[in-house]
Amino acid sequence: MAARYAVWPAGAAGQARGRGWSWWQHILFLVVALLATSYLTAVGWVYRYQERLLFKPERLATDHVLALPDVEEVTVDVPGARLSALHLRLPDPQGVVFFLHGNNGNLATWFVNADFYRAANYDLFMLDYRGYGKSSGRIESEEQLRADVLAAWRSVAGRYLGKRRVIYGRSLGTALAAGLAAEVQPELTILVSPYCRMVELMRASHAWLPPFILRYPLDTCRDLGQIRGSVLLVHGEQDQTIPIGHSEQLLARAPQARLLRLRGAGHTDVHQFPAYAERMRQALREL
Repeated sequence: MAARYAVWPAGAAGQARGRGWSWWQHILFLVVALLATSYLTAVGWVYRYQERLLFKPERLATDHVLALPDVEEVTVDVPGARLSALHLRLPDPQGVVFFLHGNNGNLATWFVNADFYRAANYDLFMLDYRGYGKSSGRIESEEQLRADVLAAWRSVAGRYLGKRRVIYGRSLGTALAAGLAAEVQPELTILVSPYCRMVELMRASHAWLPPFILRYPLDTCRDLGQIRGSVLLVHGEQDQTIPIGHSEQLLARAPQARLLRLRGAGHTDVHQFPAYAERMRQALREL
């Protein structure tokens, strides 16, 4: 049988070369490839290290003294870490305010208004998350963070059987407070400068990131709808970090909620406005 050979038509090689990329197409390809690689690298970094963007802890030396008169410095043991906390304990309190602070600082910068709670006759319990202040360990997941908060609550809840329980969250802590309140159903939940969902904040500040990489959804809107007790929302009208529209979304999900709008207040100065303190006193008196 005669062998069969493929015959390359004359001039085909030149035609193939003619169909090749020009120099500018090569450059465009390299630019697109470089941008795609940079984008995927950035997305991968954010996915792996997003705790560095969400949490801004300030550590304290282990021998730093936090306790104040009638304020006890306590620890809460959790898997792999020990949480630092402060507990204002009055002789005969009406109840307790369990306070979950924002994403920066520590107890030394957050536990500064004990006199307000003394005057209202409420104990105050505040903890530092992992890696904050004197708390050991580091935050690794939302599940871990929520479990730590629940463990801290259970460490003191037994003292307040039959008394008023208030879960208070501020900024980052509002999602944690709403989640805890949905589980323990306190008499009052207070959310100051809250957000609906973390993904909405991410879209506003980092629109180029795909939502699916967020490992901390922190969905306050979801949990707020499960709270049966009273809810007080407080928000500064000039808040540029978490716009007041987030509180308006929350208000729509909890018909029993009330929203205090603070004219002129931003994100970090809410507690400095007289209307804030007055509304807080009223909310505690009404329990």
